[in-house]
Amino acid sequence: MIGSRVKYRHLQTFVEVARQGSVVKAADRLNISQPAVTKTIRELEEVLGVLLFEREGRGIRITRPGEVFLRHAAASLTALRQGIDSVSQELLDNVPPVRIGALPTVSTRIMPRAMALFLEEETRSRIKIVTGENAVLLEQLRMGDLDLVVGRLAAPEKMTGFSFEHLYSEKVLFVVRAGHPLLAGGSVFNGLGDYPVLMPTRGSIIRPFVEQFLIANGVATLPTQVETVSDSFGRAFVRSSDAIWIISSGVVAGDIADGLLASLPIDTGETKGPVGLTLRTDAPPSLPLSILMQTIRQAASEVTAAG
Repeated sequence: MIGSRVKYRHLQTFVEVARQGSVVKAADRLNISQPAVTKTIRELEEVLGVLLFEREGRGIRITRPGEVFLRHAAASLTALRQGIDSVSQELLDNVPPVRIGALPTVSTRIMPRAMALFLEEETRSRIKIVTGENAVLLEQLRMGDLDLVVGRLAAPEKMTGFSFEHLYSEKVLFVVRAGHPLLAGGSVFNGLGDYPVLMPTRGSIIRPFVEQFLIANGVATLPTQVETVSDSFGRAFVRSSDAIWIISSGVVAGDIADGLLASLPIDTGETKGPVGLTLRTDAPPSLPLSILMQTIRQAASEVTAAG
């Protein structure tokens, strides 16, 4: 059968010669020799039993049978390329995404830089980033719904089956709007009860640190508390009121640097805790995940070095 004797290289060479109107130009575009182009065209003419090109002066022109064949040959190449692209896209779509769980502080401070570095690697891997409380993220990691958690080191009993790699340490800050009354001086702890306080939720990893810190400094209760892990709400509420936001430093580092928020003059060094990478010990990281972990390490190093 004629169809079985016509190869992809025949169609590709024929279409390129027809487009260029020149064997020389076609050979250059296809990155093959001129004799190879000529030989391929002759093979195709022998299979089809017709003359596809004829000489015209110093150049060539396509024949009437060649014009008829060109319409189908070009369409066949286009359809083939589309089919190949569709299969490639299907394979790409079916590749499971790399699923990352990150604390709000990490999502704000570390992950943007880490993702920029990761995209430079051009792995074409899909990335899914989930933000939430540390305990919730670790449970999702344990269930296999996440591949990595970037957050605080959990209590020993919560780390069974996990490995932890320390990246940096982070403390909690008491943050207010610029110009807040408590910035004027006096005892900050005595004045905490006079204002609404945004507290980390009871399930958050930093809540025990905050409670212990408050008790150690003589603050047993806070009359007006709002529990939240939403950095967008906390940022908006504090900037528009006299509320005090107790939050990890990384979440508000940019706001403080820009002068939009200010940290109350309290030594919160006791609340400092390790932040790092948590993995399941029974699930070795894939290559894309390993690359992403390296970009997170680099981003953490850059951001913490910059203060």
